[in-house]
Amino acid sequence: MANLRDIRRRIKSVKNTSQITKAMQLVAAAKMKKAQDQAIAGRDYADRLNEVLVNLKEHINEEDHALLLAPKGKKEMMLVISTDKGLCGGLNTNLLRKVRSEMADDTDVVTVGRKLRLSLAKFGKRLVSDWEVHDPVPFADAKPIGAYLTEQFLTGEFSAVKVAFTNFESTLTQTPWISQLLPIEASTLAEKRAYEGMGGEQVAETARDENMMCNYIFEPSPDGVLDALLPLYINFQVYQMILEGRASEHSARMVAMKSATDNAESMIKDLTLEYNKVRQAAITSELLEITTAMKAME
Repeated sequence: MANLRDIRRRIKSVKNTSQITKAMQLVAAAKMKKAQDQAIAGRDYADRLNEVLVNLKEHINEEDHALLLAPKGKKEMMLVISTDKGLCGGLNTNLLRKVRSEMADDTDVVTVGRKLRLSLAKFGKRLVSDWEVHDPVPFADAKPIGAYLTEQFLTGEFSAVKVAFTNFESTLTQTPWISQLLPIEASTLAEKRAYEGMGGEQVAETARDENMMCNYIFEPSPDGVLDALLPLYINFQVYQMILEGRASEHSARMVAMKSATDNAESMIKDLTLEYNKVRQAAITSELLEITTAMKAME
């Protein structure tokens, strides 16, 4: 049976760990609220941007725009959005499993986040670029990533550009998701929907809904407006996916740290009970020795 000093040392160690996990839980909770608000706010903007493209689509010829057509390339490029830090449960593990199940062997990988960059490198994946973003995420950090992906797609080397990220659904639920970024599919622009892949239910209304269709006058021309809007659309897609991943990260970390704190408190209770039992046994043993000695002296 462990002695009292060892048990006291273990109780002290667990209490220190509990204080750390409690502090990390509070920090993650504060960041989680900001990240969730930022991600949810971005969904409305993405939906409105999609509505503009829906109306614009009726006035253009899709075959004239390279971002709407699949090139002749045979391999894919995938942007993988993970976290820079750990202690967020199975968030990165689940995303890695999803990526490995759907990624071809010759896929070129672009990463945001240190965790899966290291994991994918261990599995021998070809990493062509790595990006860092601040927290909270500014749009200026996502814009060069979207521009880089667009530039690579326009070279004609790739058949598609996809993004792997963790979709934020609720504080307790985050789902790994892979969405095609380029080429922009016609079906994506043909329907009024919430941000694609963001947990919002698809709206049944189509682009022909009277509330969506308006008689716009385009200056200088529909094609010119589309040329200006498509890069914004792609950059904001990347930005929104990063926001979803960041909201998922802070939510998962808050839940993981709360679980760790609860486990530490439960362990402290068990150790305290064991300590009291050992202490009581020691006191009982001492009393027996005293009683025995007094009997022997009589």
